[in-house]
Amino acid sequence: MTTRREFLSASATAALLAAIGRPLRALLPAMQEPVFTPIRRNVGFFTMRGGTMGYLVNSGGVAVVDSQFPPQAAAFIEGLKQRSDGRPVDVLLNTHHHPDHTGGNIAFRGVAQSVVAHAKADEHMRRPPGGEPPEDQLFPTMTFTESWSADIGDERIVARYYGRAHTSGDAVITFERANVVHMGDLLFNQRHPVVDRAAGALIRNWMNVLDQAAAAHDADTIYIFGHANTDLPVTGDHTELTRFRNYFGALLEFVETHVRAGRSRDEILAMREPLAGFESYAPFGRPGARDALTCAYEEITAG
Repeated sequence: MTTRREFLSASATAALLAAIGRPLRALLPAMQEPVFTPIRRNVGFFTMRGGTMGYLVNSGGVAVVDSQFPPQAAAFIEGLKQRSDGRPVDVLLNTHHHPDHTGGNIAFRGVAQSVVAHAKADEHMRRPPGGEPPEDQLFPTMTFTESWSADIGDERIVARYYGRAHTSGDAVITFERANVVHMGDLLFNQRHPVVDRAAGALIRNWMNVLDQAAAAHDADTIYIFGHANTDLPVTGDHTELTRFRNYFGALLEFVETHVRAGRSRDEILAMREPLAGFESYAPFGRPGARDALTCAYEEITAG
């Protein structure tokens, strides 16, 4: 028999899936088992369904990055209790507003002492571009415009905003002493990304953001990615930032070449071949690829 709590949790997930568009739904795999993966110095990542979560558990406190959806967040919290002796979460950070990264915030009510996000991410969570405000949500209690930092035990966490990219409110979360960085959806490992133009995304500036993030860290930094292509890891080094930046350059060059040749939007979007040099990202005809191509075309032709 389904309990009321299970029903409400399933209903909340269904509502979130209905609220987000096809590009985001395409990112979500079938329900998976919860997996906690340590990285180093008490920092790790969690995968189940939705954007990759990050976590820190040390003798001085607990921090979490992103929250997936309510059922997944509940599973995460249960597993986290076993790793933290049931201590409350000092801070929950959201990398941006999309529901596969913030939908589970509600599960942290009474668990997280504070919630931190960029001011624009907070704005988009409360008033989703093109969507309806959530009926119930745990919103940020603290926001920032350039940077935020705090010490959790012997770890220093810094959130930085480098400018418009995947949205207009993406934060890069750095665990400084562990030298681990959560990129949120600023990095999709070898797959076509969601480019949320309604929320202020800019592909050209996304390239600059990746450059800035790489320059702010070193060759030993481990990055946690928001998403990855099938059977590819959700962590990696600075070479993946460079690869993703170069992908955007190739995508824009591809579209610009066809626009200069006089091809129409429909003709460009009808193309099905893979992007040269980035064949692992999938051919253009697939939904996620078509969406990236559409946003590149709109950005280029907008002037």
